[in-house]
This record gives sequence, structure tokens and C-alpha cells, in this order.
Amino acid sequence: MTHFSRSAVFIVLATFFSLSILHAQEAVPVDKRYTDEIKALANRPAVKAAFQTFLDLEPQTKQDLITLTETPAPPFKEEQKARKYAAMLKEAGADSVWIDDIGNVIAKRKGRSGRRTVVVEGHLDTVFPEGTDVKVRQRGDTLYAPGVGDDTRGLVAILTVLRGLEKNRIETEADVWFVGTVGEEGLGDLRGMKHLFKTHGSKISACISVDGDGISEIVHRGLGSYRYRITFKGPGGHSYGAFGIVNPHHALGKAITYFSTEADKFTRQGIKTTYSVSVIGGGTSVNAIPFESWMEIDMRSESPERLKGIDQLLKTALQRALQEENSLKRSGPDLTVEIKKIGDRPSGNIEPTVPLVQRAMAVSGFLGARPRLEVSSTNANTPISLGVPAVTIGSGGIGGNVHSLNEWWLNDKGYLGLQNVLLVLLAEAGK
Repeated sequence: MTHFSRSAVFIVLATFFSLSILHAQEAVPVDKRYTDEIKALANRPAVKAAFQTFLDLEPQTKQDLITLTETPAPPFKEEQKARKYAAMLKEAGADSVWIDDIGNVIAKRKGRSGRRTVVVEGHLDTVFPEGTDVKVRQRGDTLYAPGVGDDTRGLVAILTVLRGLEKNRIETEADVWFVGTVGEEGLGDLRGMKHLFKTHGSKISACISVDGDGISEIVHRGLGSYRYRITFKGPGGHSYGAFGIVNPHHALGKAITYFSTEADKFTRQGIKTTYSVSVIGGGTSVNAIPFESWMEIDMRSESPERLKGIDQLLKTALQRALQEENSLKRSGPDLTVEIKKIGDRPSGNIEPTVPLVQRAMAVSGFLGARPRLEVSSTNANTPISLGVPAVTIGSGGIGGNVHSLNEWWLNDKGYLGLQNVLLVLLAEAGK
């Protein structure tokens, strides 16, 4: 097998120039040692051969994308896609493949020393409910189907990188885990990644999430979120005959007013923090006092402290509304409130000077893109929050209408996405 060191990565451009990117309105330079590392790795014969392999494999990569996209993976029901992906990874040459007890697919490729473990992962699940038509339609060169880009393309990019490593006998120093995770979307709440780090976190040295298209964006800041379902409950009754009992709708309305008033002040300064009462329900008839009134609320920030701050504002508003509504009752039992957390995505950031971030920036620039450091809510949130070096990078090509039935992906120089994943992985796992 070909041996190479971590001090290596690829170059597609014939001419190399110094790179810098914008981050928080400041120029963030790429250290020359990382651009030199990339240039050295780019010139290795086995790496160049892997780039050619990606081009040779394009028909198979396309078919893999169609096959996996047409394998349903609705929220909390990713089993069928997991089995299919596990079989593909095994066929591609992984040393061992298994599905863990939460449903993640893990394929291990042994390194020379195995003293470190680098994870490269994409998520199996989509946002689409069971029964959604996931048949891929092709118009011209564009593929259309729910989930074709987010994140089936990411899974296929990882699979093809494994094929390229195996075909060209490229060896890494670290063990590499190629992973398909469950529960990245929505109420899945990153459960696959959380489980991976709960059970194996002590051995994972770095994590590369592959999600999204293109090769410019590098997510190194985790956008955390708290999500709640709040339910005010009372006895309910006739709007005239039972008048004077507690009314859950009245309490909910007050809670929203109290919270939004204070949250507006809170979010006008400091690190960007957001809030949204997104879903409301309850009640049975216009002439009935409801027995319950509920809402679902989303609050986000990349700052753990800010997220805790707005969370406290919400809980204070709920208690104020509860007490006020109970103080107004003329008869019957008190109103109660149930606060159920339905989402908890951790936040945090990895500094741009960390080697993994620097490598991702350098690779993006070498591939002809203008690297952009971003904040987002991805599987990388979990390792970032734990202080483990992690980034989310793109899988190449271009796409659109994500999370819609008309989602699409176009193989516009998609091979650059495969090179992007390969180079960041080799730079991190090579030495």
C-alpha cells in the first residue's frame, strides 16, 4: 500500500496563491504549512490516481446515488437504507462493517498504527414521512427526488472515497470510520451522532461531516437549539355554562406575549440568537373552553450562554402566564403547564486556527473555490460541543429545493466534492 504523511494534500490548480477568507468580518489566513501540506499530498502518484478513479467511477457513483435515494429513510425509520448502505460499504472494501444499537452504519478501515480514529460521516435520514415517493427522475443532467442531495449525495461521496482509497491502495496512519448516521434531521435531534460519541467518543480524534453541495462552505461553528412543546391544561367546559374556569388559550396567549416582549430585547444585542413560536394547537369548538392549548417553539444560538439565557426568559414567561390565569379563575381547578423538551442540539465552535479547519480551508481554495467559514446546525454540532475537532464540508455539484419534493442535484464538477472529502480526510488521518 502507498504510504504518505499527514503533511500532504491535493492541488487541482496549476497556480497556487495565498488564501484568506472572511470570518466574523475578519480575514482568516490559511497558514502556509497547510497549503504546503496540500501541495505535497496533491503530487503523490497514488492521490492523483485516486482523482482519476473518481472520474472513472462516475457512472457507478450516479447509480449508487439513485439506488440509495430510492431506498426510503423517513424520520426514525432508517433501517432499510442502513442495511443497503452497510452492504455497499462492505463491497467497497471496508475491513469491518456493522450497524450499532441505535441504527448507525459504521465501516472501519484500519490504519497503520490505529492510535487515532477519524470519522467521516453523512446522515441516512431524510425529512420526508413514510410513504413519500422517492423515485428519482432525471431531466437533462439533473436528478430530482426527495433527499437526493440532503444527504444521500453525502453518503455516496463517502462511499466513493472509500472505493478510491481501496483501488489505489492508499493507507492512512489513523483508523478511519466511514459512518452513516441516523436522526440528523428535525426531531431526530442528532441522535445518531450523539450516540456515536457517547459510546465511542473517547477514541474519536476528529470528525468530518459531509452534508450539502459545493466545496466552498466549511461549517466550524455549531448552531445550537432548544425546542419545546408547551401544553397548558385545564378542565375544559361550555363557553357560557362553565365560564370562570381557567382557559388554557388565554394563558398561552399571555405566555407568548410575555416571552416575545422580553426575547425581542434580549436578541437585539450580542451573538445572534433567534426564537420562533412555530406551531400552535388546541381546542375543540367555538363554544367550548379548551381543555388544553399547546405550542412548539424553536430557539437557536451558537452561544451556549445565550441559548441558556433565552431559555430562562421562556420559562419565566410561562410561570407568569400560569400564575396570572390561575389568579383570574372564579371556579374549578387550577391550570397546569407541561414543558417538554423535544430538541436539544448542542452549540459551540472550533477556532479557525485548528488544523482540521485550516486543512479544509486550504483544500477548498486549492480546488478553485473561495472558502467560507459558516455556522450551521449539522451533525458536527455534537463533536464541536465536546471540543473534538470537527467540520462539515460539501460533497460537490450543485443542488436546490432541499427539504422539498422537488429537491434536485446536478453533477456539475461533482468530482471536486469527492476530492474535497478525500483530501481533508487524508490530511487529517495521514500521519
